[in-house]
Amino acid sequence: MPSFTSVVGAATAAFSAALVVVPGVLTVPIGLPDTASTRALLRALGARDAVIGLAMVAVPAGRLRDLAAAARVLSDCADAAVLPAAVPDRGRAALLRASAAGWGALALAAAVLDRRAGR
Repeated sequence: MPSFTSVVGAATAAFSAALVVVPGVLTVPIGLPDTASTRALLRALGARDAVIGLAMVAVPAGRLRDLAAAARVLSDCADAAVLPAAVPDRGRAALLRASAAGWGALALAAAVLDRRAGR
């Protein structure tokens, strides 16, 4: 059975790769304008998150995987704090904040559970 951290990392990498290819998977639901600048920003965030997600899958259990999970958690916390300011609709901004924070919490929970289980 794969570790929880690996599963969360794979899900992160898959969504993030989709974001790189089709930024509209995020611009449309949160109501950001479809501009070249917005697409470039989302592609950069997607690339960052895809690399972190792949690291969560590929690195061995222990300190390295903990660091990969910490990078995921910190990136999501930063996204939750900063990105909603760019969303004009307050409801959608709150949804973005909750989503980013939720992914961070999920990555943290997975890392903690894996550590406790010795995985």
